[in-house]
Amino acid sequence: MLRVGLLGAGRIGNVHAKAISTHPQSKLIAVADVVKESASKLAAQYGVEARSNEAIIGDAAIDAILIATSTNTHSDLIEAVTKAGKAVLCEKPVDLSLARAQACRKAAAATKRPVMIGFNRRFDPNFAALKAAVDRGEIGKSELLSITSFDPAPPPVSYVKVSGGLFRDMMIHDFDMACWMMGSLPQKVTAIGTSIVDPEIGKAGDFDTAVVTLGFADGRIAVIKNSRRAAYGYDQRIEFLGSEGLLSAGNVLENTVSKATKAGVVSAKPEYFFLERYTRAYSAEWAAFVEAVTSASAVPVTLDDGVNALAIAEAATLSAKSGTTVDLASVMK
Repeated sequence: MLRVGLLGAGRIGNVHAKAISTHPQSKLIAVADVVKESASKLAAQYGVEARSNEAIIGDAAIDAILIATSTNTHSDLIEAVTKAGKAVLCEKPVDLSLARAQACRKAAAATKRPVMIGFNRRFDPNFAALKAAVDRGEIGKSELLSITSFDPAPPPVSYVKVSGGLFRDMMIHDFDMACWMMGSLPQKVTAIGTSIVDPEIGKAGDFDTAVVTLGFADGRIAVIKNSRRAAYGYDQRIEFLGSEGLLSAGNVLENTVSKATKAGVVSAKPEYFFLERYTRAYSAEWAAFVEAVTSASAVPVTLDDGVNALAIAEAATLSAKSGTTVDLASVMK
C-alpha cells in the first residue's frame, strides 16, 4: 500500500485526492494547503489529517507525495520531497523559470527518487489509443500532427498575471503531447499570439489566442492551436496525418444522444471543462504512478519531459514576442 501525502487542496488537489483514495493500492494520509480552511475541509472529507507541508514531507510513514500547489512552489517542493527520500507526482509545469527547472532536475536526479510530471492528457483513453495506433504504423509514416485545445472561457486576469502565460500554463500540455506523439523534440518553434478574447489579458502581457508550429529534424510538422474561449465548451481534438491515412480523436460530448431531422443533425456539446473531460485520465495517471513506484519501474512521464515542455514554452514565448523562428537548442543550452 502506497501511503500518500497531498500538498495543495484547491480545485486540482480535490481531483487528485479522489484518485488517490479510490485506488486500491494507495492511501491518502494527510493534506496541506496555504489556505488552512481548504486543507481542513478536504482532509475531513477523506477522514485524514490536515498538516503543514513540512510535517508531511518529514513524515517517515509517508512513501509518496503529490504536489498540487501553485507553480512557483513546484521546484522547491520537488527538491525537498526527493531529498526526504519520497517519490513525487507533481502537477505541470515544473517551474515558471526554465533555468530553475533545470536546476531542480539536477538536484532531484542526485536523490535517485522517482519524479513524475502531471501531463494527464497522455492518459486520456482516446489519445492513448491514437498514439498506440500511430506506433503500430496504422497510417504509415506520420507526417503532420494537428492539436486543437480551446478553453470554454478565459481565466481572471489576476490568474493570468501569475500563471506564466498561455504558453507555460495552457499550451504546455500540447507541447508535451506533440513530443509524445512524435517521439522526439522539435528543432524549431514558430509562434504567433494575440489577445482578441479579452484585451485585459493583452495589457497583462499575455496572449489568449495563439498558434505554434513545431518543426522536427525529419521534416515532420506539428501545429498547435489554443484559444481561451470556445463558447460551445472544452474543445480537445487531435489529428495525425500519415503516408497511408489519417487518425483523429474527437471531443468527448456531454452525452451520446443525437437528433436527426430534415432540419439537420444535432448532438450534445463537448464536456464543459478539464475536470469533466479528463476524469478518466487523472485516474489512469495516478494508477500509472502507483504501478511505477510500487514495482520500482520507470515513471511514464519524467522530469525531463517536464523540462522539455517548459523549454518549448520558453521558445514559443520568445518567438511570439520577436516574430522570428526560434531554435530550441538555443533555449535549452
